[in-house]
Amino acid sequence: MKKLILFLTVVVLLCSAAMAQQKITGVVKDVQGKAVEKATVSLLKGKDSSVVKLAVTSSDGKFNFSVSDNGSYIISVSHVGFTPLYTALPQVAASGDISIPDIVLEKSTGDLDSVTVSSKKPMVEVKADKTILNVEGTINATGTDVLGLLRKSPGVLVDKDDNLSLAGKNGVKVYIDGKPTPLAGADLANYLRSIQSAQVEAIELITNPSAKYDAAGNAGIINIKLKKNKAFGTNGSVNAGYNIGVYPKYNGGINFNHRNKGINVFGDYNYSNNKVNTVFNVYRSVLDTLFENSTDAIMRNKNHVFKTGADFFIDKKNIFGILINGDISENSFNNNSRTPISFEPTGLVDRVLVANNVNKMKGNNVNFNLNYRFADTVGHELNLDADYGLFRNKGNQLQPNFYYNAAGTSLLSRVMYRFISPTNIDIYTFKADYEQNFKKGRLGIGGKISAINTGNNFQRYNVSELKPEVKSLDVSRSNQFDYKENINALYVNYNRQLKGKMIQFGVRMENTVSAGDSYGLNTNGTINTGSKQTFKRNYTDLFPSAAITFNKNPMNQWGLSYSRRIDRPAYQDLNPFEFKLDEYTFLKGNPNLRPQYTNIVTLTNTYKYKLNTSFSYSHIKDVFAFLADTTEKSKGFLTRKNLATQDVVALNISYPFMYKTYMAFVNFSGNYSHYKADFGGGNRVVDLNAASFNIYMQHSYKFGKKQEWTAEVSGWYNSPAIWEGAFKSKSMWTMDAGMQKTILKGKGTFKVSVSDIFFSMKFSGYSNFAGQYSRFSGTFESRQIKTALTWRFGSNTVNAARQRKDASEEEKKRTKSSGGFGNN
Repeated sequence: MKKLILFLTVVVLLCSAAMAQQKITGVVKDVQGKAVEKATVSLLKGKDSSVVKLAVTSSDGKFNFSVSDNGSYIISVSHVGFTPLYTALPQVAASGDISIPDIVLEKSTGDLDSVTVSSKKPMVEVKADKTILNVEGTINATGTDVLGLLRKSPGVLVDKDDNLSLAGKNGVKVYIDGKPTPLAGADLANYLRSIQSAQVEAIELITNPSAKYDAAGNAGIINIKLKKNKAFGTNGSVNAGYNIGVYPKYNGGINFNHRNKGINVFGDYNYSNNKVNTVFNVYRSVLDTLFENSTDAIMRNKNHVFKTGADFFIDKKNIFGILINGDISENSFNNNSRTPISFEPTGLVDRVLVANNVNKMKGNNVNFNLNYRFADTVGHELNLDADYGLFRNKGNQLQPNFYYNAAGTSLLSRVMYRFISPTNIDIYTFKADYEQNFKKGRLGIGGKISAINTGNNFQRYNVSELKPEVKSLDVSRSNQFDYKENINALYVNYNRQLKGKMIQFGVRMENTVSAGDSYGLNTNGTINTGSKQTFKRNYTDLFPSAAITFNKNPMNQWGLSYSRRIDRPAYQDLNPFEFKLDEYTFLKGNPNLRPQYTNIVTLTNTYKYKLNTSFSYSHIKDVFAFLADTTEKSKGFLTRKNLATQDVVALNISYPFMYKTYMAFVNFSGNYSHYKADFGGGNRVVDLNAASFNIYMQHSYKFGKKQEWTAEVSGWYNSPAIWEGAFKSKSMWTMDAGMQKTILKGKGTFKVSVSDIFFSMKFSGYSNFAGQYSRFSGTFESRQIKTALTWRFGSNTVNAARQRKDASEEEKKRTKSSGGFGNN
């Protein structure tokens, strides 16, 4: 039978080629996997949804069309008793047949004028330019935050200090709903912790951004897409969750949406209250002194996250929108730290440092957006965005340092500090993007103006040993750091489908003007203007990008792409302030830190729309690295410096599998990195080679009379790797499992899961630089039982004509983004 089917397929292909037509074939099934006979299948033009051809499925659910015109098309499928379905096709080229993945129809719950949206997205989608994690339907994403989701994402590494890397490279740029966030380091980590998984629709890992994107982010872009309801009428949902590990955690939220032909009003609010335990150990040897630190920390987070806005549909061509979103957070970090200090030749403990820190942080972040979109029926499209964002963060840390004798029974001395560090960030941006058909292709031009003003005040106080409320400002260790950065950008991008291939090329020009002013403080806390130190930079760069996709045979497509990227230093990394962890360990900024540049070439292959393979080479100049350096003989500090170069070779292979109600996804990503830098010879040379890989797997299975139950198992493994160019980490892995049940007549879902079942997410590693050897290890509250309940209310239907239009627009976006690059 298999040989007969193969023979018939070959005959059909040969006949199609002889007739210079392209054949489109597919199968229509129901949710049970049974063929749907006599379903009406319509082939529609993607441009205006006009009918090209009609077909009726056979007894085995099969259908086919023959087309001779190139372009974009939409398939419409309908049958009595089933919900109509619309799906966009790959771009139809001059030759090569298209076999559509099985089309699954669901039982209808409404009339034909309204379509109930109940489609199931794959867990992970891999495209030429990006990987999409559809978080919304994933059970094991329950009860976590965005930082936790990124730990589970294929190819993403979150290190011990919550720094992000993608495909073996640091310098990842994080976007929220297509807009870059200015935060970095600890501020970014705290912000990502404030966003709960219940708010997230998908996470996009964009490794080859086009010229339309900002050039920042040498490893690429991680775009967090928050949920937005598109249903007509009034509707919404309520969600609540409870987690328990060492301590209980709570989260809950509500969202609403009202949409008609003239307006769409939406909003949501989410609250989370978490208490997380972390254990951290550091072994540090410098000269003849050994420090063996053990820390037991508790982090408390209370977050209020909100979003509200409206879209006004002026007519069929014009849409105006307003959006306000933000978060209010209150965090605290209690650090119970104990460090025996020994004379290494004898191994005898000389004294013990006990430093129980308390750090309280508050953040108020709000963004205001006005947007306008024009799109006509002949391909002209204009998008305008104006944004103002304000970030107000304040830290208040008390750090007592008590020195005891070796037995810990007698207090030798003590010193106490208080650090107050408010940070104010104001961001102004305006962006314009225009596209139109040009020379049988698509031309895009645009520009962006952004201005960031940052004020960071750091006050270190010496606190009275007897009266902690009495303190005096240490003016030698306090200052004000003001940083301004203005980026002006223009870009042009063009793509065109030729015979058997898609080409795309573009270039982005960015001019960067930045200035940093560092001031000392007077004893009363005011700025000492006479102590001003300034650095200024003004540079202009070109960032070309190009790609070609060979799609003559849609079942076996190849792509080759090139791009140049930049990663500018974050203001925290330029700030020369010292952030003390204890008397012997602190963080320090580097005002001489330069931008890092990346050139990347990527080869991709997509086989039968399922097996996706990419191979890339990246060369990074002046790569950022966290180095553990020494000062005052035995004191250690962490600071960022520019390594000379980094070369990265990366391989990524992914495969989705679906059989009836079983769905699986497997992803392998590996990379080889070489870091090289010389900071003065001897023990101040960094020359590291490392090969690392990540394996990610996820499986789900639906069962029950009405498929109301879903079981899911997921996990990942990270091999030993290099963090921040200097720290060598050991392997780490995890496995999660969960169940979901649809309740309340399809209006509700209940989820329960267990994260890190085997409590294997334990990080460890070491560093050896500048005569200092450091070894670290730690665990956090990764194993938790998580529960979540969601109830949906109101309408869940969309207009059928609107869905056809959305499918057409999605196809246009897919066409523009094919060839190895995407657009936002």
